[in-house]
Amino acid sequence: MTFKQEEDQRRGKFVILEDDIPAGEMTYVWAGANKFIIDHTEIYEAFNGKGYGKQLVMKGIAYAREKGVKILPLCPYAKKVMERDDSLGDVIFR
Repeated sequence: MTFKQEEDQRRGKFVILEDDIPAGEMTYVWAGANKFIIDHTEIYEAFNGKGYGKQLVMKGIAYAREKGVKILPLCPYAKKVMERDDSLGDVIFR
């Protein structure tokens, strides 16, 4: 599995690919220079149950840490993943 990131000045997404076939995506929108909002995480039906949703959220977290910014997780799935793991508290915008 591989990841692809697409981003313009305002919006972005991470796509997870299995054998070069898109398996799902996590979208985000920038909310200023210091944070972005995860607004949607979706795994396509044929790829459910493989843990790809969490991998996408973790990819977003790694990106936030690399950029030194915070995440506001409005997507219910991303919010659940981030709130369940205390080690991710450094990137949650409060």
